[in-house]
Amino acid sequence: MGTLWKELVWVASPTKYGGVHIQYVDYWNLLCPLPMAVGMLSLRYLLQRYCFAPLGEYLGIKATRWEPAPPDPVLEDVYRRRSLSHSQIVGVAKRIGMTERQVEKWLRRRRKQDRPTVLTKFCQTSWRCSYYCCMFVYGLVVLWKKPWLWDIKECWRGFPESLVITGDIWWYYMISMSFYWSLFIGQFVVDVKRKDFWQMFVHHLATILLMCFSWLAGVFRLGCLVLVVHDCADVFLEAAKVAKYADYHATCTAIFCFFTVVWVVTRLGIFPFWIIKHTLTDAMKIVPDFPAYYTFNGLLLLLLALHCFWTYLILKVVAKVLGEGQVEGDVRSSSDDSSEDN
Repeated sequence: MGTLWKELVWVASPTKYGGVHIQYVDYWNLLCPLPMAVGMLSLRYLLQRYCFAPLGEYLGIKATRWEPAPPDPVLEDVYRRRSLSHSQIVGVAKRIGMTERQVEKWLRRRRKQDRPTVLTKFCQTSWRCSYYCCMFVYGLVVLWKKPWLWDIKECWRGFPESLVITGDIWWYYMISMSFYWSLFIGQFVVDVKRKDFWQMFVHHLATILLMCFSWLAGVFRLGCLVLVVHDCADVFLEAAKVAKYADYHATCTAIFCFFTVVWVVTRLGIFPFWIIKHTLTDAMKIVPDFPAYYTFNGLLLLLLALHCFWTYLILKVVAKVLGEGQVEGDVRSSSDDSSEDN
């Protein structure tokens, strides 16, 4: 089987099968999402500037920033250190002839100055909501007539000879991978700084690696199932955030409650007890052992661990909703100092 897989990996030329364009697994395809990610970032910029920003302004979302702190080179250097003890703040105050309270006030104003506006967060969230909605629908259209959507054991029928990819699956995979590459890059250059920055970093990296391994190992059918299961809940998560930034609190609460149900069903139900259970226990009874199997399952378990962590955060928000009647703060994860700017 290992020899056959290596031969299939090197086949690059598309052919026709039953009138449908297909091709075999080709590792060079993994380079395609990189320029596509640049295009995704460009599309995001255009939509945010010429579509979502005007929509946000029409809804009355503020684009104003906090009043900037007065320039001070010493305090600016102190601010760049980010974390200061009380004794350090006292020392700085004495050195520049200010009171401790004045130094703390300046640092607070400086932090507010770096925060994104509500309109910026609305635009970024609207972009993600639009993407997840479109790709979830596209994923359902692509997979609806695929037998493995209804019977997961069909993912292995004819394996490894079945390592052929139809055009719809190719585009679904490449677009999805380019989006996660754009999220990975965007974390460092354009996105709002979030409290779960490193969790999202691990999530994006694990997702990209998972898609790469599943593509090369020829288990892209399972990869498609993972994608459609994940996109489902994200649609409602981002929609709840959009409603929150637009001050539609009742709508936000309703969508968030529905999102919680969908999240638990898909991320803690279908994902572990249908997909992971199958790959861990049933798959090895159907197909021979191969090295990528263990890497693939390890990445799936890593995503499940992140889901458990985020479920804890979601349930904390749910507890606040039950106590206060509406979603306060950000959903699932917050921007820095969100209690003051959201």
